[in-house]
Amino acid sequence: MANIKKGDNVKIIAGKNRGKTGKVLRVLPEKGRMIVEGINIYKKHVRPKRQGEKGEVVNVARSIDKSNISIICPACSKTTRITTRKEGNKKIRYCKKCNSPIE
Repeated sequence: MANIKKGDNVKIIAGKNRGKTGKVLRVLPEKGRMIVEGINIYKKHVRPKRQGEKGEVVNVARSIDKSNISIICPACSKTTRITTRKEGNKKIRYCKKCNSPIE
C-alpha cells in the first residue's frame, strides 16, 4: 500500500471505469482501497436536516480496490510498477520502466 500515495496520478485497469485516469484523493490502507478523483461516482439521496429545507441528490465518490489501480509515471507517462530504494535514511520510489524517481 505504500506504493501509491495521496496526490499520485493513477489509471484504472479493471472495472466499469477502466481506462480512466485521476488523482488519488485519499488512501484507506486498513481496507486496501483508495478514493480517486472523478472515479466511482454514485448519487446519494440526502434527507432534509431542518424544517423547511429540501432534500437533495449529492454525488459521492466511493473507494476502489488497490488491485484495480496502476500508477502513471510522471517522467515516461506510462502505467508502471514501483520499486523503492533506500538513499541515506529516505526511501525513494522509482519507476520500473524508465528508472526515474517518482515524487
